[in-house]
Amino acid sequence: MDALSEALGHLDQNTVKEQISKYVPTDVQKILAAAGLRDEHVFPVPAVIETRPSLIGYYRLLLGAPQKSFYKGSTGMGRFKLMEELGTMSKNAQFLVPGFCRAMASPLAELVRQIPKITARDLHELPLLTFGSQLQGSNNTQIGKTAMKEVFVAIREIVAKYVVVTTDNRLTLKNSAGRTVLVTLSHDPDVRIQEQVSDQLHHKVAIEVKGGTDVSNAHNRAGEAEKSHQKAKKAGFPEFWTIISKQGLDLSKLESESPTTNHWFDVAEVLARKGHDWDAFRQRLAGACGIPLADSKADSK
Repeated sequence: MDALSEALGHLDQNTVKEQISKYVPTDVQKILAAAGLRDEHVFPVPAVIETRPSLIGYYRLLLGAPQKSFYKGSTGMGRFKLMEELGTMSKNAQFLVPGFCRAMASPLAELVRQIPKITARDLHELPLLTFGSQLQGSNNTQIGKTAMKEVFVAIREIVAKYVVVTTDNRLTLKNSAGRTVLVTLSHDPDVRIQEQVSDQLHHKVAIEVKGGTDVSNAHNRAGEAEKSHQKAKKAGFPEFWTIISKQGLDLSKLESESPTTNHWFDVAEVLARKGHDWDAFRQRLAGACGIPLADSKADSK
C-alpha cells in the first residue's frame, strides 16, 4: 500500500481518473466511493503499473492468487511475472499493460461486490492473507528440497565403499558384478538408480522423497509421489519407492493415493539412520545397486 501511495503521488490525477472511468464498472465505483476508498487501491490502471510495475503483485494478492497458479501458461499472465519480481518494464511489455488492467477488472469488480460494506482494513488484510499462504508454499518447497538432499547424503553413506566418482548430484558405483551403477539426485523422480550394461543404461528404481510432516496434507504428498512415479513408469522404471512421513497415518490410505509405490519408508527413520524402515531401506538399496551391506544390525537379519 505504501508503494501504491508513492506511485499515485507522482501521477497526474486527471489521467488516473480518466483511466478509472475506462476500466472500473460504474456500480463498483459507487460502492468504493460510499466506503471512502480510492478506486486505484483496488483496480490497476496503466498509469499506475507503468510508474511502479511491481504493483502487479499487489493486485494479484488482492485476488488471492498464488504466483504458481496466476503465472501458469494457461492464464496468459506469465509475461508479467518479471515486472512483479524485478519492478521493471520493457517497451514491448508496456503495450500489454492495458490488456492486463482489463483482465483484472472483472474479477476485482466481483470481489468488491461480494464483500459487504468493504473497508480499508479489508484492502490491507486481503493481500496479507494470501501472502501468508504463499510463504507457506515456499516453505514447503524448501522442506522438500532439504529432505531430498539429506536422503541423498544417507544413500551416499550406505554405498560409500563402492563409489568411484562423486558429484553434487550423482554417485557412480562399481558393484559386485563389476557393473557401473548411477545414483542420481534429480526431479521426477527425486532419486533414480540406473545400471550400465554394455552400452545401455537400464532403469532400476525411482525414488520419491516427501519431507513434510503435516498429517492433514499427507495424502496430497502421496498423490504427488504417484504422479512422479507414473512418469517414471512411462520412462521404463520397474520399481518405485516413496520416502514419506508415516507418523500417525494409515498406510493403507497412503497406498490408495499411490498404488504405483512398491515400498514405503518413513522419512524420519531414514534421516535418523535408525529404525525398521531404515534397515529395510538399506537392504533394498544395496540389493538394487548390487552391493553387500557394510556391517550393521541389518546384516545379521
